[in-house]
Amino acid sequence: MKQDPPDPSGSSGAGTENARAASDLAAARRQLLSEGSGLHAAELRHAWLDLHESWLTAKADEIGITDGSGLAIVGIGGLGRHELLPYSDLDLMLLHDDKPAEALQGVADKLWYPLWDANVRLDHSVRTVSGALGVANADMIAALGMLDARHIAGDARLSEELIAGARRQWRSAIRSRMNELVDITQARWERCGRIAQRAEPDLKSGRGGLRDVQLLDALGVAQLIDRHGMARPETPGGSLDDAYLTLLDVRTELHRVSGRGRDQLLAQYADEISAALHIGDRFDLARKLSGAGRTIAYHAETGLRTAENALPRRGVSALVRRPKRRPLDEGVVEYAGEIVLARDASPETDAGLVLRVAAASAETGVPIGAATLSRLAAGAPEMPIPWPREALDDLLVVLSAGPTAVATVEALDRTGLWERLLPEWAAIRDLPPRDVAHKWTVDRHVVETAVNAAALATRVARPDLLALGALLHDIGKGRGVDHSVLGAQMAIEMGARLGVAPNDAAFLSKLVRHHLLLPVVATRSDLNDPKTIEGVSEALGGDPLLLEVLRALTEADSKATGPGVWSDWKASLIEDLVRRCRLVMAGEPLPQADPAAPHYLSLAADHGVHVEITPGDSARMYQVVMVAPDQRGLVSKAAAVLALNSLGVHSATVNSYEGVAITEFVVSPHFGSPAAPELLRQQFVGALAGDIDVMAALEKRDSEATGPGAARAGEVQAGVPVTRSTAPPRIVWLDPAADGHLVVEVRATDRPGLLALLARALERAGVDIGWAKVNTFGSTAADVFCVEAMDDARAAVDKHLLDVLGGQAEVAFG
Repeated sequence: MKQDPPDPSGSSGAGTENARAASDLAAARRQLLSEGSGLHAAELRHAWLDLHESWLTAKADEIGITDGSGLAIVGIGGLGRHELLPYSDLDLMLLHDDKPAEALQGVADKLWYPLWDANVRLDHSVRTVSGALGVANADMIAALGMLDARHIAGDARLSEELIAGARRQWRSAIRSRMNELVDITQARWERCGRIAQRAEPDLKSGRGGLRDVQLLDALGVAQLIDRHGMARPETPGGSLDDAYLTLLDVRTELHRVSGRGRDQLLAQYADEISAALHIGDRFDLARKLSGAGRTIAYHAETGLRTAENALPRRGVSALVRRPKRRPLDEGVVEYAGEIVLARDASPETDAGLVLRVAAASAETGVPIGAATLSRLAAGAPEMPIPWPREALDDLLVVLSAGPTAVATVEALDRTGLWERLLPEWAAIRDLPPRDVAHKWTVDRHVVETAVNAAALATRVARPDLLALGALLHDIGKGRGVDHSVLGAQMAIEMGARLGVAPNDAAFLSKLVRHHLLLPVVATRSDLNDPKTIEGVSEALGGDPLLLEVLRALTEADSKATGPGVWSDWKASLIEDLVRRCRLVMAGEPLPQADPAAPHYLSLAADHGVHVEITPGDSARMYQVVMVAPDQRGLVSKAAAVLALNSLGVHSATVNSYEGVAITEFVVSPHFGSPAAPELLRQQFVGALAGDIDVMAALEKRDSEATGPGAARAGEVQAGVPVTRSTAPPRIVWLDPAADGHLVVEVRATDRPGLLALLARALERAGVDIGWAKVNTFGSTAADVFCVEAMDDARAAVDKHLLDVLGGQAEVAFG
């Protein structure tokens, strides 16, 4: 254990001999650091190791720690791994074969005191072999450390017994200790963040750092992974050993230039380190470090999963059947805790498969399998331009998933798939921030902005534009010009490529151009000056929707920057600015019903039940039209029929003409082709007649998916991804469209059958749906209903909608 030395006065270890030994060691250390400035980092490590190992060997001979003496010095940590760094701890264990305490005290004092006196940071212990193995058995960190144990001096038999025993014990106990190993690793990752995306990364303990290589070494010792295979450059994540040496060299130089045993690379040392390693400037160093960190993190994440799956089954668990392949989307399944391709998937011809895999991973929190990533990287075709609607929807699902989006984007980026989708990403990948307030590299900051925006999705009428704005707001950085101006131009081009409607692409361009407007004005201008408010309103073209989305993006951007950037003070200033601008922009048009096509109006005149399915704008999109005599419950039953046939609703309009309801849906099947229109009509007719209770079936399925026994986030239940909203559901009451009518918008994370459940809630509240406009933006639903009711119906509507949405829903007035 590491500790300060006791007072040596009166101790048998204190004396001239120890003082001379300490003085010699201290002088040698100073000389090496002074004269070794021309040594490469690896050469300095070797020289530093030789210095200390030679001193320990000589000291051991001097004090009687020799072969056959029953005493041995064992090196742990960097000393054991042959990679001792300047200013690192010297980890030593004095092994003995049950020596009396008095004899051990004298030997230990003669070994420890000169090291303390030479200002060596010492981590030391005195143990028998059985005692050391007992500590390793009880302490995971100690067990991992002893896997690096190496004989330095003295009785080699004792050292060999410890080394062999520690490895044997590790292999035999790994099955029962794997959960603990995973837990401490995940806790460390959460605490220290990723090497690849921190502005000032922790080279030792960060995700993708040096400790992760030691973790993989330990899994290799346990014979659960192919550790040697990870060293090959052609492996999917790159060479683990090359990445490890990169981090080790940087950490060595960090010790040398800082004069301390630092693990966190502060920006102030970056230029000197990059010059010493002949890498370029600090930006080049950051990109090289990020690449190494990504490689190590990739191997650590896949290695842990491989190790868990490789553990032998015993007892009852050995009788359990192998994991099932659970379908998540077309061509995408979950198997053994990973997202993998279905057996009939065609990655060479299915351009949208990459994003379906990504969406499944982000929604469920289940990682994408390494083999799946490799196969997609090797064979996935280029996305058609413009992107199909479903591809854009899958991208929105990823961006709106919340924290799970980070790992999904990283997995795609590590294998080149993310840049293939977004070539502009290359300029901001691993780009260090120029502002010290930023915690992340620019690419990670963008992803973190999307994560924070997901929590605000239900606060805006267009969560899709908020998510895309988060993705694009800093896309112009790294090119030496005003990133807001350039980014606004790029947003137009990228929007067109991604399949965004031209007016929405123009909206995104304004969002990117002005994404710094609100915080700059709110914190630097007089908000009581009418010209300030008029200037902001004019800059935004008097668009209240742009103001609403910009307000949410400002909060998400600030929270993603670093600690303290978003505060109550800043939030209050921006709220005041937005409130004043809203007053100037008063007059926002309310939602209205879309007109029905003349063809459907002629069908309505027949007063029969009609169902038709026609191909949509892309391969997996279809339009479903259901026409029937109007009655209360028709909308919920129509939507329920679609949900029970695994048809997801992307958008819908509901209208009523002369006693006939016309419902138009844009849908996509979860798998394969949609059900035949004859089958949908049969079920729809049965539901309207009361012969088939489609709502009971849907409500039962929904309660199983969302009730107390529902799967947790990151799990998969009944083959359907389980999502958990990061934004609370919201009920927004808008001004009435006409006397006797109320307009209510419901914003919530989408789930199968949600539209049907909302429509049933309105019906149970005793109101009739006059018209509806339904949209699903990625994973967020924004459904507007115009209901025929008086103002006093609001309480009943709120109650029944809250029953569907849950108690966390917010009620607001627009």
